[in-house]
Amino acid sequence: MISGFIVKKINMTNLYQEGGRRLAVTKLLASPLVVTQVKTKDTDKYESVQIAYGTKKRLSQPIAKKLSGLKLDISPQYFKEFKINSENTPKIGDVISFDAVFQIGDEVNATAKSKGHGFAGVIKRWGFQRQPVTGGQSDRVRAPGAIGAQTPGKVIKGKKMPGHYGNAIKTVTHLKVIAYDKDKSEVLVSGSVPGARNSWVVLSK
Repeated sequence: MISGFIVKKINMTNLYQEGGRRLAVTKLLASPLVVTQVKTKDTDKYESVQIAYGTKKRLSQPIAKKLSGLKLDISPQYFKEFKINSENTPKIGDVISFDAVFQIGDEVNATAKSKGHGFAGVIKRWGFQRQPVTGGQSDRVRAPGAIGAQTPGKVIKGKKMPGHYGNAIKTVTHLKVIAYDKDKSEVLVSGSVPGARNSWVVLSK
């Protein structure tokens, strides 16, 4: 079967376990995925499965021609490839559900584009400590301070500075699948997942 799954982030909520322990979880929408292409070493030099996800009103001509040739009555928004991690290789047109890839209790990694925060200073972006209010300049409290020495006479690459914060691909590891409702196609994953609401998230093993 494939090595991951595409889900849509809904929101965060809480679960109360035995003993009254509160667990923060993220609710995800795991709609079934349709296989649109199977790549092999003979034809493509590597093995993977291409799946379609999302919905779109109007398809571009190449995609519409491809799907009509496969006789698939779908209007996907995006396509994604996953590696094959078992001998059970799906075929074109197969519908893959979440429980065919993951089970309750599995550890997963969540990859998505984080929320964009615009231009941010070093305190918000990197967690710098504020400078003392007294005994110095009163208007430099949130400034980064010195950024280098006389030698080597330049700002070293990778220095933590103010700049664009967020809107980047982030991966959160060691999350756990807590629950799965097949009728509603909803998944509960422990902890927080990067991205805004209704954004696409890639879950991988």
